[in-house]
Amino acid sequence: MDLIDLDLVTAVAETGSITHGAARARLSLPSASGRIRSLEHTLGVTLFDRGRRGVALTPAGQVLLRHARSVCHAIGQLRTELDEYAQGHGATVRVQANTAATESLMPAVAVSFLAQYPHARIDLEERPSHRIIAAVAERRADIGIVADSVELGQLETRVVRPDPLVVVTLPDDPLARLPRVPYADVLGRAFVGLNVANPLQEHLETHAQPLGTQPRYRVRLPSIDAACRAVAGGIGIAILPWYSVRRRLTSGTLAAIPLAEPWADRRLVACFTSDRDLSDTARALRDHLLAHADDKDDMDEPPSGGEWG
Repeated sequence: MDLIDLDLVTAVAETGSITHGAARARLSLPSASGRIRSLEHTLGVTLFDRGRRGVALTPAGQVLLRHARSVCHAIGQLRTELDEYAQGHGATVRVQANTAATESLMPAVAVSFLAQYPHARIDLEERPSHRIIAAVAERRADIGIVADSVELGQLETRVVRPDPLVVVTLPDDPLARLPRVPYADVLGRAFVGLNVANPLQEHLETHAQPLGTQPRYRVRLPSIDAACRAVAGGIGIAILPWYSVRRRLTSGTLAAIPLAEPWADRRLVACFTSDRDLSDTARALRDHLLAHADDKDDMDEPPSGGEWG
């Protein structure tokens, strides 16, 4: 089995035709057919069911396709990174982070890291935590920053910091007098939310489904800062990560109450497949991230219970 075989299997599977797959893989039809027959003989399995209307993957073929895509993607990424070194740019670290990390952690981390490593690059994407886990496990991302309320599988993790979700409202709201508030008790209120595609919104709506309802949004805004301004204007309440709103509470225009749900009392963790799978640059970024999170002047601890404001 070689890369040409894997590329051919992928092309045939995606086109549903050996003829079209051969053309896409830049092989002649006899050569492509011969490679597939040889591969099936070597592996001892049938990869494709042949029919008048084309070919379809067998269960064994589906397994091979999944791994072929992973290998081809890894080879493509390898070529990209080596090309960056050849051009003097250094390695790109692929990072996927949830909303809390993207808003309140990664901007400062990225700036300070890139200033220290002038040839490095960071490819940062915002995703829901459960999708980040899949991307890291499949090595489509080097490092993930997620809430530990999701299943982390076999990934290695390092705790970054606490990351509780809080209900943000006006200081004179009756909610502000409560030590904690259940999610079900606020779902009847008017909400200020983030954009539909925002990972935090997806997280909140998923946990509302077992309660038989959904948050009722008066407005959806593109950032946590905009959402806080809307709450301060009396538009509604919001559920947001405490670290993303803590500096906005000092003015006295907002209050934050702990959300009384196990899935809301969470921590941010950095996850990766293993230490040996990380490039030197990715390992340096992970260590820089953890060191930045230990900066007590920047990452003060959240209060425990009661009104936060």
